[in-house]
Amino acid sequence: MDIFLLIIAILLALSGLVGSVLPILPGPPLSYAGLLVLHFTSYANYSTSFLVITAVIAIIITALDYVIPLWGTKTFGGTKAGKNGALIGILAGLFIFPPFGIIIGPFVGAFIGELTHDSNDFTKAIKSGIGSFIGFLLGTGIKLMFGLYVLYKFIKVFLNAYSG
Repeated sequence: MDIFLLIIAILLALSGLVGSVLPILPGPPLSYAGLLVLHFTSYANYSTSFLVITAVIAIIITALDYVIPLWGTKTFGGTKAGKNGALIGILAGLFIFPPFGIIIGPFVGAFIGELTHDSNDFTKAIKSGIGSFIGFLLGTGIKLMFGLYVLYKFIKVFLNAYSG
């Protein structure tokens, strides 16, 4: 049973790492699920507090993945219309042209949102879209760091299990 769980855990962790870059997969939850499955093998024995804290971090990162593009839009001078457009773009991007839709959705949404607010200010609309895209990249980086951390925990378990 350990080998079966180990294979599932590795597949989940790798899927989580891929999901950190490809928005179609929920990276942090998959990475965490891999860590949790690994816990139920004889290879690893994580503390309850570690598992709870890691779960909370995975949830926060997943939620931030939707908020950070909105923050980027606002930081680059976007109005409420740009933030709303970025949010609509994120949600629409989940269903339109996956996985690329979620990458370009926030940019396009913020851009269109700003143009509906002020159709004469093309520069502001572009800045708002760029801010949303930078927010998306920042969110992807945070997810990738979490996925790499989980991968590190996997490697550490195996190095400890097979050393000496």
